[in-house]
Amino acid sequence: MNISLAHQYAVVCGSTQGIGLASARALASLGATCILVARNDEALKAAVEKLSTKHEQKHSYRIADFSKQEDVKKAIEDITARHPVTVLVNNTGGPKAGPITEATAEAFNNAFQQHLICNQILAQAVLPGMKTTGYGRIINIVSTSVRTPLANLGVSNTIRAAVASWAKSLSNEVGQYNITVNNVLPGLTNTARLQSLVQQTAASQHTSTEIVEENMRSSVPMKRFGEAEEIANVVAFLASPAASYVNGTSIPVDGGRTPTV
Repeated sequence: MNISLAHQYAVVCGSTQGIGLASARALASLGATCILVARNDEALKAAVEKLSTKHEQKHSYRIADFSKQEDVKKAIEDITARHPVTVLVNNTGGPKAGPITEATAEAFNNAFQQHLICNQILAQAVLPGMKTTGYGRIINIVSTSVRTPLANLGVSNTIRAAVASWAKSLSNEVGQYNITVNNVLPGLTNTARLQSLVQQTAASQHTSTEIVEENMRSSVPMKRFGEAEEIANVVAFLASPAASYVNGTSIPVDGGRTPTV
């Protein structure tokens, strides 16, 4: 099975921690040259140092704030001007938790811009290079809420579903060029985002974080949280030549928690 990513250039967004960083590390271990994109300069420098260079890659990074479309556009144009990007991992932090009945129009608009619109800007920028090289992988880190809406994540549920529909539409249009578009749906994963949700839930329920965590773990058939590296392994596979006929799908990586077939 060919999982080598040698000579491939991968842009990984939101890659200074959690699933984004783990994905970059997994891609680099398979030979990809990674360009990390996030907003914190010092965190980006530290993240680049954690990437494997066993294939003599020269990893780099670009600073971009995903709440500012011009930032994202400038960063990706600078990257694609230097070399064709053949792997794009779209990954942006989730919207603030809360019931949909209390969500503001501004919250929906901000999430739409940061997730779907930024994804579109990035995809449009990298597609010409993917077509030229005859190889392309666009992988979106989304959420299991694409399959089943999650409680107290009203804005996130809505926007994630929109991203999944966007990805499916895109996959139908670009598959003929050997470009695949897929979504990875992380479940309860041991990241800073999960810890934030645990704390918010504990506060709203007037209980301890330990009880909230135990209730969350008990909802997973495997009775534990996932690790960022377990999500990243699926990302790396989808980026590889071995996943050449996987296109337009959403893959839960959640320990079996999603109740749908």
